[in-house]
Amino acid sequence: MAVDVAIPGMGESVSEVVLIEWLKEDGEYVERDEPICVLETDKANVDLPAPCAGMLKHLQALEATLQVGAVIAQIAEGVAPALGGGEEAGDALAESTEAAPVVETAAAPAVEPTLEGKSDVLSPAVRRLVEEHGLDPAAIAGTGKDGRLTKKDVQAHLQQRASAQPSAKETPKAEPLVKEAALESPTKLVSESAESDGAGIRREPMSRIRQRIAQHLVGAQHNAAMLTTFNEVDLSGVMQLRAKYKERFAEVHGVSLGLMSFFSRAAVLALGEYPAVNAQIEGTDIVYHDFVNLGIAVSTGRGLLVPILRHAERMSLAGIEGEIKRLALGARDNKLAMEELSGGTFTITNGGVFGSLLSTPILNAPQSGILGMHAIKDRPVAVDGQVVIRPMMYVALSYDHRLVDGQQSVSFLVRLKELVEDPTRLMLEV
Repeated sequence: MAVDVAIPGMGESVSEVVLIEWLKEDGEYVERDEPICVLETDKANVDLPAPCAGMLKHLQALEATLQVGAVIAQIAEGVAPALGGGEEAGDALAESTEAAPVVETAAAPAVEPTLEGKSDVLSPAVRRLVEEHGLDPAAIAGTGKDGRLTKKDVQAHLQQRASAQPSAKETPKAEPLVKEAALESPTKLVSESAESDGAGIRREPMSRIRQRIAQHLVGAQHNAAMLTTFNEVDLSGVMQLRAKYKERFAEVHGVSLGLMSFFSRAAVLALGEYPAVNAQIEGTDIVYHDFVNLGIAVSTGRGLLVPILRHAERMSLAGIEGEIKRLALGARDNKLAMEELSGGTFTITNGGVFGSLLSTPILNAPQSGILGMHAIKDRPVAVDGQVVIRPMMYVALSYDHRLVDGQQSVSFLVRLKELVEDPTRLMLEV
């Protein structure tokens, strides 16, 4: 019996996907829940698992744009793996898929042969990996059909190369994780896929994620009365606490003690006192949340992603650090599930890891508030009538003035400043 493999629902606002890679070849045996292909959405790339075990039959071409619910493949249940690509397996697949509907899509653009002496071509995902790491495809052994390179082949080659350079295998610290996720620039000066007119002008289509980001940001500015208030935070107390306990903290909890956990925890406590900043507008209603789903903006080579720390109000500093590390690495490696990118109630973005001194962050609609962190700079400040040098950071709160009053926004930022500047108050929640 043939089982249809359809595009499942991908969460809020996702109505179509692009097939960017087949992980299993046409006619290959697959196990239940084994990933068979990679789908690109406007939020993230996701693997599609097989609904059952059997022989796989491709029904769509690479780069096809498909609606949610479209049938992308069929699996012939009961066809044993021993049949391989033999005649019996082929007959079973042909019989089971004889009347299978195929969604018409525009033909994928032709790709020139890449491996010398072979007619194989690189899939888009494999090509991206090869170009990103400057690899020679001919130097990598392919295990796909007819010696074709697969994503796993390239990843195995990279792991083998990395194992030969142990000095490069250092555990990343938690503090710069949001920056480390940006392995490549979102906009490259030169793109091999761009069309050139010979006059130094190149044109290439926007990715789905970049299109979605553009629509989202423009919509936020058009649909909200956005305003930004600023303050500055003295990080002397946090720096001293980290210097004193960071090694012990890492030993006990297995993660480094970074700045983001202090600001995240302070934001959660301040949101509890000023719930309008954690609310949103739906029509003529105000929707308040008795929890904080905290979004942490992460820059990746595919664009800006905002993974969600669900119920951040229940997390300790160590829990926040661990979850931030997991989500940032997942964003970097395209391993986040759709539910990990949806449902946020408040967002923090840290432009300081890139050197930003001051900025006005744009709301992540439909949220009503976003906190912007910036670079830490030693500056002269007046303390008890004396001029001293302190590590200072400008912070910014952009908010929807339709819902959040000026007094609430300023008070929220002052409360966050108090909590971060005196970590004792942060721990005691006073």
